[in-house]
Amino acid sequence: MELTARKRSEGGKSVKLLRAEGLIPAELYGRGIENAHLIVEESEFRKVFREAGENTVIDLIVDGEKRKVLIHDVQRHYLKGTILHVDFYQIREDEKVTARVPLKFRGESPAVKEKGALLNKAITEVEVRALPGDLPKEIDVDLAALDEVDKSIYIRDLSIPRGVEITLDPDTVVATAMEREPEQEESKQESEEAAKEQ
Repeated sequence: MELTARKRSEGGKSVKLLRAEGLIPAELYGRGIENAHLIVEESEFRKVFREAGENTVIDLIVDGEKRKVLIHDVQRHYLKGTILHVDFYQIREDEKVTARVPLKFRGESPAVKEKGALLNKAITEVEVRALPGDLPKEIDVDLAALDEVDKSIYIRDLSIPRGVEITLDPDTVVATAMEREPEQEESKQESEEAAKEQ
């Protein structure tokens, strides 16, 4: 997966003008290299980011030179959601890196399906450390383990690929089959009755 960038001159266009032209200001940094101010095409970046996320190594082409990088941080406008700035971290393939990996919730909780519990997802991503080539695209969470009300899945319960370390405490809660509050139960029953009448 490739993304082309070009260096941004110090006396060049303002950030506001760059964004108006569909360009995103960016920064490239890494251990042992000099930081570089870059610009990337917003449309091209969005395509790559949609597929790669923050945990897949991509080839960043800067002035014809290919660099292995992770998309390390994406700053967005707090209201519009538009991309304001991007950080790229140049990796070394023999050094571990830290990245955020999404959790993929699979299956169905028997406690939710059969006992009326409410599924609460406490977290939806985790921070991991691994060699760049070992970074997982996602980590599975099997909801079938939630077979009783008030039962939880913890970080320690997750199946982690070899060579990958989750930086969170092993006792961190991932998901819980919670007992419904009385008003929630009444609302659920009313919804089910309304569905039967239709």
